[in-house]
Amino acid sequence: MNEAVSRMLGKYKCTSGSDYKNALIEIMQEVALLGLWRAKYFEHAAFYGGTALRILYGLNRFSEDLDFSLLKPQPKFDLSPYLTAVECELNGMGFNVSVETRKKKVKTATESAFIKAGTKESLLKINVPKEISDRLPHNSVLEIKLEVDTDPPAGFQTEAKTLMQPIPFAVNTFTPPDLFAGKLHAILQRKWKTRVKGRDYYDFVWYITQNIPVRLSHLEKRLLQTGGWTGEGALRLESLNGLLKSKFTDLIVESAKQDVLPFVRDTDSVELWSPEFFISLLPKLKAI
Repeated sequence: MNEAVSRMLGKYKCTSGSDYKNALIEIMQEVALLGLWRAKYFEHAAFYGGTALRILYGLNRFSEDLDFSLLKPQPKFDLSPYLTAVECELNGMGFNVSVETRKKKVKTATESAFIKAGTKESLLKINVPKEISDRLPHNSVLEIKLEVDTDPPAGFQTEAKTLMQPIPFAVNTFTPPDLFAGKLHAILQRKWKTRVKGRDYYDFVWYITQNIPVRLSHLEKRLLQTGGWTGEGALRLESLNGLLKSKFTDLIVESAKQDVLPFVRDTDSVELWSPEFFISLLPKLKAI
């Protein structure tokens, strides 16, 4: 095993196959961020979403994707040079990966790519126990999606956060109030019908327990961009509470739980979930 990867694995207490897979994905995510830093990607973009919350701010659940926003709209932004840097960094750490861009059928303001590797081969790189590796299919593919918003709504703030492994490096990221704005936008605007992304609701509880306020001005711009806010004047906390209450009332709780459980170690953390539970948290929601 690569020495740096071994040090990174040391912070995880893996006992099951899912533990090792989640740890592997997170290690590969952090190595990918290092590659992006070397390529000066963070001069143009900021890290946001659930993985940013996990890696940089201590969210206690795992996350799959690497989500970024450009600092200003650039409709012709070329992601490919940075993908080459990610692939080189991961391969240099001993992982046999390829990074493939996604061909879009419809023109959108997002550019996407996938880091791909053989699941079993990659887990063997981190010395997963034989009793776990023997149960893995040889043809399983591990994928990490990398996505960048090339037409970001304005009004967010960023800060630099330092990661110490594999080497010390800095990541440009949204501040917590702006990350919260993005999360509330996701809760209000995802169009997944019965496929509820329970990870959004888990993160909502985390923000509330951390006493992090939402930046209303940035959330308003996000909602205006996607048609989620048509009210007259600025978005106020009272109006936001109303939108969230309506969303929580219609929540399919079991679907939300099933989505998030593979990413948390303490399954009791979602035991109290119900529409009433989420609605009861709204008085604790703060805004700036």
